[in-house]
Amino acid sequence: MIEIQHLTKCYGEHPAVSDLSFTVDSGQIYGFLGPNGAGKSTTMNIMTGCLSATEGSVRIDGYDIFEQPKEAKKRIGYLPELPPLYMSETPLEYLRFVGEAKGLRGADLEGQIAGVIRQTKIEDAAHRRISALSKGYRQRVGIAQALLGNPEVIILDEPTVGLDPIQIIEIRDLIKDLGQTHTVIFSSHILSEVQAICDQIIMIDRGKLIAFDTPENLEKQMLSPNEITLTSDSPAEELQELLWGIDHITSVHLEGIGEGLTKAQVKTDCPDIYEVSRSVFLAFAQRGAVLLEMSLKKANLEDIFLELAEGDTAPEPPAEIAESEENEVTEK
Repeated sequence: MIEIQHLTKCYGEHPAVSDLSFTVDSGQIYGFLGPNGAGKSTTMNIMTGCLSATEGSVRIDGYDIFEQPKEAKKRIGYLPELPPLYMSETPLEYLRFVGEAKGLRGADLEGQIAGVIRQTKIEDAAHRRISALSKGYRQRVGIAQALLGNPEVIILDEPTVGLDPIQIIEIRDLIKDLGQTHTVIFSSHILSEVQAICDQIIMIDRGKLIAFDTPENLEKQMLSPNEITLTSDSPAEELQELLWGIDHITSVHLEGIGEGLTKAQVKTDCPDIYEVSRSVFLAFAQRGAVLLEMSLKKANLEDIFLELAEGDTAPEPPAEIAESEENEVTEK
């Protein structure tokens, strides 16, 4: 549906987007993930034809966004980070204006307006001035305008920024609904949000692609290790010997915490942290050692993203163009 090949955008000598290539298929929800200043908004503006590229190409359903902009843009509905709303108008008036700008007329225009109002659940606000609406409702109006013309692809730039928790949940639910009938790409720097909604995750950092996969596959990579924290009254030397005898343990960090107790932080390379925790429990039982406490920390999407991003040593972008972004340790 969307093919991006070797996309680069430079501001002076600084590359905001650097040799970015990926393909988006139809009928899925894609999370475009990265910290502030990663290049998300720049990439989206290029994808929608709002910004030129220094190098590379973007094709929407086979149409080049630069060479065939009219045909390409027909297939895209776009909500920028700041929705382009006219505050003095009502949602109904604004949507009629946008629909006419997209070439809709007559019964088709009125039918589509009624449909997007219903789909975004803004019926109660349709005749109120946009200036009087909450930010959550304004975001819904912005999404409604993106839906006019029935585009195959909906692109949303930070659609939940500045919303309260209830509004965030409502917009997330709306995005899930849109994913049943459209290809949806939405950007965010909130990892839990992307993980909860998306079928595929595109991670970028400093303008470069660092990962593109399903949330499940990214978690299975276990780029950041699982961790087990435990407390025992065994001497540190015995505790270290016991733990190193367990398969899949890659690091042991011991710390005396007083009253004859030792705290151990253990890292593993096993995808199933519960398998390792069982081995730890059985090892203590067989040794006759006392296990006073044990807690598990499973690697999550945030851990994976941080480790991937740390592998990119490019310098931070200049501020003017940054986007609105005594212990004992042993290792095996």
